[in-house]
Amino acid sequence: MKNNNKPPCWWVDLPETDYPKALDLQLVVVTAKTAGRLEADVILSVEHPRVFTLGRRGGRENLCVSDDFLAEKGVSVVPTDRGGNITYHGPGQLVVYPIIDLNRRRLKVVDFVSGLEQAMIRTAANWGIDAGTDPANRGVWLDGDKLGSIGITVRRGVSFHGLALNVNTDMEPFGWINPCGLNKVRMTSFERHLNGPVAMSDARQCMAENLAAVFGNPLTIRSVEQLYAEIELGD
Repeated sequence: MKNNNKPPCWWVDLPETDYPKALDLQLVVVTAKTAGRLEADVILSVEHPRVFTLGRRGGRENLCVSDDFLAEKGVSVVPTDRGGNITYHGPGQLVVYPIIDLNRRRLKVVDFVSGLEQAMIRTAANWGIDAGTDPANRGVWLDGDKLGSIGITVRRGVSFHGLALNVNTDMEPFGWINPCGLNKVRMTSFERHLNGPVAMSDARQCMAENLAAVFGNPLTIRSVEQLYAEIELGD
């Protein structure tokens, strides 16, 4: 994935953030990039409170519990324009949103998605977890169980949405859906495989290093405040 015309790439760690708020931030960055007000690519790293998100292929038909049940559990359902079907986000899951100018990097979507899978595989390997891909289904798999998911959107050559890697994720809510629209698929996590939790700060740092290695581009750490300031300066 070599490219001699790579823009800077910023890594922005967010605190636990409601899904709609994180999506709004992605859209702000996408708009700034497509309008030419932000040169840098941006990778957001975040955990979400418990939420189900629907993809462009829908997903409510793969929800196996009632709205009343979800309300009792405090879990919302949010439609999105990302690829894929229904999935779950919650604390302990590493969610990464790469907002990347694929055209400038001369990256095909299929190669970009494969790169995201490789970054997840390398991150899992850091803890001795031998994850891999499945030719029939996107994402990252471990002994037939799904460890990480990918769903992206591309707008005017700029990607957003991204990947979700189960580190210390509560697995119970995955039992309330057919994950990613796949029947009888079991989800797994680092914690389940290792019989103990992994520090999320370590998982974030490892993921950042692996994304930089896979795409051959060093990452510069920026705060969300610095990101907003840069966008506003570009107005």
